[in-house]
Amino acid sequence: MLGISHHQRQPARDEAEKPFWISFSDMMTALMVLFLVVMTVTLLAVTRTISEAELLKAARESDINKLMMKMKEASRDFPGITFRGNTIDFGDQARFDTDSDRLTNEQARHLRAFVPNILKIARDPLGRKWIKQVIVEGYADRRGTYLHNLDLSMQRSRRVLFTLLDQPDPGETPLAPEDGLLIQRLFLVGGASFNSLKKTLEESRRIELKLEFIEAGEARPGETSCRLKDTPATMISHERT
Repeated sequence: MLGISHHQRQPARDEAEKPFWISFSDMMTALMVLFLVVMTVTLLAVTRTISEAELLKAARESDINKLMMKMKEASRDFPGITFRGNTIDFGDQARFDTDSDRLTNEQARHLRAFVPNILKIARDPLGRKWIKQVIVEGYADRRGTYLHNLDLSMQRSRRVLFTLLDQPDPGETPLAPEDGLLIQRLFLVGGASFNSLKKTLEESRRIELKLEFIEAGEARPGETSCRLKDTPATMISHERT
């Protein structure tokens, strides 16, 4: 009929809002997928980093084992030298009398004859890559006070360096200048008082060389000019006992 207006049906509220909710759901789904992708990539990257770190660590251990095998081969002509991990024990070839830091002429010659083998190995590619420093550890027996033995063990460590850098006996091969510089750069004095005691008092009064190696991924520290630079030259005794 004329005059009768037809009103269009208004959409329900939920129908008007439906496109918005569908869009929001799609967005959340997309974000969830993106999150899963990011997490997957991150986990893969972390796993790869761990695997590379493990490979570097395994390669380092293999190289260090090769270096220590070379050390052991070099010690075959030097009876009395033993190895404990990365530590070289000179045994009877570096024993000290009670309350003394003196080495006999024979002991001094023994040290000066063996240490160039360490320097030679330190110069080869694996040595240059991994050897960080060589700590000269002096030890005392349990007698005496802790501070006295700590000082005595330090004196024994220093005696080894003085012996290596001292003038050789007649008939010995003089230390090459580059060897002297390498000793000053690599060797570090350490004292251990009466830690790590041996079965007897005599065995405890000893010298050990502890090889320290660079960690996988670690940058080589800057070279120092001399590990004895704070020691007055007059303290280097040329007396032999």
